[in-house]
Amino acid sequence: MVVELIPLQTGEAVLFIGALVLVVVVAALLSAIEIVDAYEKRALTVFGEYRKLLEPGINFVPPFVSNTYRFDMRTQTLDVPRQEAITRDNSPVTADAVVYIKVMDAKKAFLEVDDYKKAVSNLAQTTLRAVLGDMELDDTLNKRQEINAKIRHELDEPTDEWGIRVESVEVREVNPSKDVQRAMEQQTSAERKRRAMILEAQGERRSAVEKAEGDKQSEIIRAQGEKQSQILEAQGDAISTVLRARSAESMGERAVIDKGMDALTEIGQSESTTFVLPQELTSMVGRYGKHLSGSDVREDGEQLQSLEFDDETRELIGLDDIAEIIGEIDQEAEMDVEAMEQEAQRIKEGEDPATISDPDDVIEEMDQEFQQTDGGVEDAVDDEPTANN
Repeated sequence: MVVELIPLQTGEAVLFIGALVLVVVVAALLSAIEIVDAYEKRALTVFGEYRKLLEPGINFVPPFVSNTYRFDMRTQTLDVPRQEAITRDNSPVTADAVVYIKVMDAKKAFLEVDDYKKAVSNLAQTTLRAVLGDMELDDTLNKRQEINAKIRHELDEPTDEWGIRVESVEVREVNPSKDVQRAMEQQTSAERKRRAMILEAQGERRSAVEKAEGDKQSEIIRAQGEKQSQILEAQGDAISTVLRARSAESMGERAVIDKGMDALTEIGQSESTTFVLPQELTSMVGRYGKHLSGSDVREDGEQLQSLEFDDETRELIGLDDIAEIIGEIDQEAEMDVEAMEQEAQRIKEGEDPATISDPDDVIEEMDQEFQQTDGGVEDAVDDEPTANN
């Protein structure tokens, strides 16, 4: 086979060479211009030798003989694959994590480590297994923050030499084996049943205590009511007795006055002009005259004898003793009513029932006070006839 070469004309050769030169120039320009993004830096090598880091923007590099290596300066996320470990108490667990890193020195990341992402990921895996192996099972499940802090502390020193900073480590899941999970579920169920039984027993005990306290307070209030009722009844009987005594005295005095008036009538019909009257009869006649007239002042303005009994007459019929007995009874009743109101107020406000007296003691004290009151009234009643005599 024979190939014939067709010689080019001079114009065509010049045109071809010019096009070739243009292509070479364009390629050189493209190779010499390096555009770096704002969030990254690039390492520049010329003939395999490290020269510098290219900053964000347009950079000019030697064409055809230079290479650049890109480094992202933002925070990056590395997933740590699930790892299996044996805890200190011989319980198998599996765990995975997420590591957040950031390139702080691109030159070290380029010169000190081959692939910083892969290196950090492998180091995090081994560190995670080591940290879980130094802890017990319960700690691995409950102390996530402590695990994160330990892993980060273990990663800080080697990654600093690579120009990498570990910003955070987060353990996502720590799962024990299936057998351990079943045992934990059974333990949790038993613990919940135990707590439920304890709460139920405490509720029943509290209910019984509240019921007993309520019954005790009810007995106390009932006893106080009965005590007050008996006191009031005794006071009523005493007052009634005193009033009957006073009525009897008044009727006796009225009878004396009537007899005296009859005697005065008989004396007035006699011929004698001189009469001798007892002082007591004179006082009673004066008071009886006041009751009849409705006034102690005569028409001429002179004062009649006072309605009040004189000292000898009051002592004779015992009026002072009766008034004193009634005053003592009223004062004691007021004190008992006030004490009962204070006791009821404390019960209403929920005061500790332990501070309230026992119902039996209250009833016994009530009986003693009633006997004392009843005895005082009987003594007063017994003394009145003596005074009247």
